Amino acid sequence: MFTGIIEEVGKVNRVARENGQRRLTVSASHLTKELKRGDSIAVSGVCLTAVEITPKSFSADLAEETWKRTSFSRIKPGALLNLELPMRADGRLGGHIVQGHVDATGKFLALVKIPDGEDYWLRIEIPSELSRYVILKGSLAIEGISLTIAKIEANQVTAAIIPHTATMTNLKSLKPGDPVNLEVDMIAKYVEKMMSRESHSSITLERLVREGF
Repeated sequence: MFTGIIEEVGKVNRVARENGQRRLTVSASHLTKELKRGDSIAVSGVCLTAVEITPKSFSADLAEETWKRTSFSRIKPGALLNLELPMRADGRLGGHIVQGHVDATGKFLALVKIPDGEDYWLRIEIPSELSRYVILKGSLAIEGISLTIAKIEANQVTAAIIPHTATMTNLKSLKPGDPVNLEVDMIAKYVEKMMSRESHSSITLERLVREGF
């Protein structure tokens, strides 16, 4: 489990394909000191397993599903990726509960400074199938960053970005049209499932009563 609080920005070293398997190698200098072979690490919001570690890099294998579902299909050597280690059992939940299971990719539209201020507006276009999980002032993980939604206009969402977040993540490296990894708040999914079950149970009960059972 992760929190969406980015700890380091890594850089893509290479994406190699051997025997039908893709392996991503990321240059990083801080988190590699804590990584061990087999450990999980969130890479721009995607939970991966470190399979090879050096003092200045780590590698992870990418399943075909991961390649197709995430923004990794756009990455090239030199691309910046947000990194976070799993939350410790005795740690603080600084952002929100993030699993590292990407629901879909959105489209980066813009990161612009707010007039007469130091903060930024981040604008993202999200797939219509995710819109029911996104609410005003709710949480959304974008490229692994825990963000709070400030505006919703059709399928476009806007989040306020403070200078620290802009500096400590890969947001400034993105270009309009770039795909970004999205993970909605899993609590919203559980609520939807519970409501669906309750609705189904009510209909079933009404039908039984009507039919004399």
